[in-house]
Amino acid sequence: MNDTVIQAILSINPNAEASVSGNDINTVQWHNGTAVISKVDIEAKMVELQADYDAKEYQRERAEEYPPLIEFAEAYTEKEINGNDTKWLQYKTKYNKVRTDNPKS
Repeated sequence: MNDTVIQAILSINPNAEASVSGNDINTVQWHNGTAVISKVDIEAKMVELQADYDAKEYQRERAEEYPPLIEFAEAYTEKEINGNDTKWLQYKTKYNKVRTDNPKS
């Protein structure tokens, strides 16, 4: 995750205006009257955001491995319009394999 300090700040205060150099929490500068958020609170939010990101790894892996939507469209169309479910069954097999290979944690 890039820019985790800014992400944490904006998760705490979506209206915050701040800048940071090199993602270093010690370089946070607050702008336009934004209330200062303590480093402890920012660090805690960073840990929370990282845990959430880590918990969704299976979703990212699944997204990369699912068959393309064009395959879905072609398979579904052939099944519904032409009554030929060959591609549909192949698509379902690929789709279910991704789910099996990348189970929810």
